[in-house]
Amino acid sequence: MTKRSTLFIRIVEGKNLPIKDISGSSDPYCIVRIDNEAIIRTATIWKTLSPFWGEEYNVHLPPSFHTVSFHVLDEDSLSRDDVIGKVSVSKDSLTAKPQGLDGWVNLTEIDPDDEVQGEIHLHMSVLGDGDVPTRLRCQVLEARDLARKDRNGASDPFVRVQYNGKTHESTVVKKSCYPRWNESFEFELDDAAADSSLSVEVWDWDLVSRNDFLGKVTHQLLAQQEEGWFRLGPDKPKHNHHEGALGALRLQLRLRDETVLPPSCYQPLTQLLRQSVLSHLNVNLILLIDETTTAESRQEVATNLVNLFLGQGQVTEFLDVLFKLELDKTSEPNTLFRSNSLASKSMESFLKVAGMQYLHKLLGPVINRIYEEKRYVELDPNKVELREAGCTGLHRVHTEAEIIQQGVGHLQSYLSELLHAIQQSASYCPALLCHAFRQLYERVENRFPEPEYRVKFIAVTSFLCLRFISPAIMSPKLFHLRDKHADARTSRTLLLLAKTVQSIANMDTLACCPKEPWIVPLQPAVQQGIAQLKDFISRLVSYTEAEDLGLQARMSLQCGSLEKEGFLFLHRTKDKCLPMTSPFKKFFVTLSRSTLSYSRTQNSKSMNELNHWLSTLRKACSRNADTLSCYHPGVYKADRWSCCHQKDRTDPGCDRTNGGVMLQEWYDPPDHELQAQFIFRHLLGVRNELRAPQSKFSQQKEIRPPSFSGRGESDAVAELFTVLQELHAAHRAAEEEEHVRNKNFFLEVQM
Repeated sequence: MTKRSTLFIRIVEGKNLPIKDISGSSDPYCIVRIDNEAIIRTATIWKTLSPFWGEEYNVHLPPSFHTVSFHVLDEDSLSRDDVIGKVSVSKDSLTAKPQGLDGWVNLTEIDPDDEVQGEIHLHMSVLGDGDVPTRLRCQVLEARDLARKDRNGASDPFVRVQYNGKTHESTVVKKSCYPRWNESFEFELDDAAADSSLSVEVWDWDLVSRNDFLGKVTHQLLAQQEEGWFRLGPDKPKHNHHEGALGALRLQLRLRDETVLPPSCYQPLTQLLRQSVLSHLNVNLILLIDETTTAESRQEVATNLVNLFLGQGQVTEFLDVLFKLELDKTSEPNTLFRSNSLASKSMESFLKVAGMQYLHKLLGPVINRIYEEKRYVELDPNKVELREAGCTGLHRVHTEAEIIQQGVGHLQSYLSELLHAIQQSASYCPALLCHAFRQLYERVENRFPEPEYRVKFIAVTSFLCLRFISPAIMSPKLFHLRDKHADARTSRTLLLLAKTVQSIANMDTLACCPKEPWIVPLQPAVQQGIAQLKDFISRLVSYTEAEDLGLQARMSLQCGSLEKEGFLFLHRTKDKCLPMTSPFKKFFVTLSRSTLSYSRTQNSKSMNELNHWLSTLRKACSRNADTLSCYHPGVYKADRWSCCHQKDRTDPGCDRTNGGVMLQEWYDPPDHELQAQFIFRHLLGVRNELRAPQSKFSQQKEIRPPSFSGRGESDAVAELFTVLQELHAAHRAAEEEEHVRNKNFFLEVQM
């Protein structure tokens, strides 16, 4: 049994931000912190007070985390970035709303005294003469991960302990964020005191200016003795005078705290789901899930089911069942897969998991070309800006017709390169994608035969182009194709290219003309693109089962063995450095699933390098039984550790190695037990809808396809409820066992 905390974060947009630049605007970006660890930095949106980011992240958290905060800053090229404000959301607030938070939150002012971090190790005991307690002893042992307040990148911490109106202070530990004091302080007990709580404050000592506040712990002693690490918190909350004046952020947050059982506990549920897609005897279970899933949770349920069936090797069979259910409910071919049904959301999630590497190879060259060339492309006469287009020879300004004609040429060039890449991609498209699209193509062809000959092609392009390729063209950063958002000129070019691809995917050269007349000059290219796309789809779905192995060899589902590469600075500890030389050397480091190597050559760059490296290293060590429990974040030089000043080189360490935050990347393998737990939690939440005799599911009997005959709805529901009850009982037993373990541990501490 393990505890898993997963936080979904979507930073949507901001509004009414204050002006920070002399141009009358700002260049805002966000930094996301879990407690005090910065884990995410969004892209900078230039010259706007209402930025749109639209960035999504899934973060795996230690169950002990307390707060997630969003700091908004204004990027400056020549000076230090300006602080705009922050939004803080506590774990309790997230837990109180299991459906998630979605809305605007006002930015508040950042108070340095509130920006505290770290923990302090205390041992408190009650002493006395015989059975009568008379004194309280507080032993201040050490602290870790304190805030850095001085210019040298450290602090000079000391502790102030207060109880019953008396105060004691510890010695000052110079230049350390991991100080060790090992000092004891005693106070006279007074049962009549109004406030009998113990207050421990940590301060940064300064010779000239006032001391800086580093954090505080207020504790009420409940036992004869207590020992542990206590999280430092801010002082008393202060009234915010800038409420609403700093703008607001629109955020979407959803926390999932789950207790994941051993894999054997989920076998009955997994087996029941597998039977529902393999034998078609219990396929009513998939229909039941479809009918009881709300619009708000459909994307999450679809993603969990896709990841679960990917782990079982049956994702194409699962998608095929959804295709048949969707086709059976659709009577008008023009509305096929246009809604956000479970089938549409599942296929969309499947493409993002199984097709991301394919997408990068397909779109990477043309996206990079558009970013590098930065050409002015505009086809709409109402949006042409002459000053943006520049001048011709002898400083003659372009006319509107010349600008449009030039834009048509650039766009045709990009479109031609993209269509050629799509045609060539039939030779390296992953086998899973080919198989899924072939199933879709054949199902639609059987459901809507001639004369609706285009429907089978449009069914494929509705997913491949409209839900995958076009969104990636419009927002390359969101699909990990680029590290930064495009500027205004490049964004317009990408938007026009994406709309042209959408026109080709709809396979109707005249449908888009009344709505977007600017596309008329591109009609010959669109017509040719339709023919090329049909040819590509025909080749994509025509492969045979014997070719599966070859397709798998050309491009596998996973991204290979490489997990992370980039530059790191390695500290030279063996040899003393020459005067005026740096003790660090720059190396290009490659981390794979089996090796960690480095060289002096450069071949890669990435954004948020530190955060990605920490996350990747934590994942690589997550299943390493030999990982140390603590380490030294500093270096050993001048006969002592720079972090905690300990002189023993073999000292075990002053900071923890476990419990760190891990970012979920698109290439990470799915956690199958966690996905099964998510599905169990969803089914448990809709059990009342499953019991309802007048549910929508019961109304689908008359439209059930003949191939779905077998056990009735009551058998499927009864078997499902049996599995859910067994899992629920296993969870209760695990929670009781955990409660007994914690109770025994508490009793041992008291003794």
